Amino acid sequence: MAIPYPHVYYGDRLVPASDATLGVATSAVLYGLSVYTVFPVHVEGPVRTAFRLADHFRRLVESCRIIGIDRFDDDWDLDRFVSAATELVTANAPTSDVFVRATVHVDESIPGTRVRGCRTVVSMFVYDAVPIVPQDGMRLKTSQWRRIPDSAIPSRAKVNGAYVNSVLAKQDAIDAGYDDAIFLDGAGHVCELSAANIFLVRGGTLITPDVSCDILDGINRRTLLTLATEDGIPVVERTVDLTELYIADEVFVTGTSAGVAPVTEVDGRVVGTGQPGPVCEALGKRHASALRSDALHGWVTALARP
Repeated sequence: MAIPYPHVYYGDRLVPASDATLGVATSAVLYGLSVYTVFPVHVEGPVRTAFRLADHFRRLVESCRIIGIDRFDDDWDLDRFVSAATELVTANAPTSDVFVRATVHVDESIPGTRVRGCRTVVSMFVYDAVPIVPQDGMRLKTSQWRRIPDSAIPSRAKVNGAYVNSVLAKQDAIDAGYDDAIFLDGAGHVCELSAANIFLVRGGTLITPDVSCDILDGINRRTLLTLATEDGIPVVERTVDLTELYIADEVFVTGTSAGVAPVTEVDGRVVGTGQPGPVCEALGKRHASALRSDALHGWVTALARP
């Protein structure tokens, strides 16, 4: 289990992790009314770089807009976000790769079920970059729980409270002896895992559910689509039937906390050869390289000392 590093950014300053607390009567606690993002930081000696930091900040902004949180934009811009992340990582001085979780909490006390005009507070904390899924071959189970539709709680907004849906699905999969769950939408089409986007390969074509399929439009998902296109791999975004996973040449997943991880079994059926496939391995290497240094796309931001 990941443990936060000792220094946490909370409000407008660094504080000890034990002091970064929310009241029990706040909307964030009562209703899960917070939005978040997680970004990786690569550490190589004194050099620390964050991956697609501007996109992670934009996701926070867009999640706030979707949910109706209207105070965040007033006080935060990208420069302040980068400065806070730099201060946080510098203070904790990690010696290996870490993740940073940044969250916008609605900390108004007992406001009822509303969000406009409510006070917010920002938190950021650092923890070791340990993948949340096996990296050498995952066993997946189709979940009995369906993905929350965009018409209920939008998946493209990373809302803390919505992750109860993911907890139900993953815990059921773990209880059944699997590593994670595959969500289907209301029509029975493949969405994603509990906290990762999914891809399959058939006949050399990379296929993934499109953004209208109740998925998170993941930053790493977009990264893989870009890298695949650059490598000349045909890419298709569309609805995906569950049985397509059963006959795929490869299945793999991606996400900040998942990396690029191969799937070797779905619902008791072996995927492809039962080993990580060539497309997954090639894109995994490209992705790992991009996390560390990427002059071509401008995806990497140096976190210099303030």
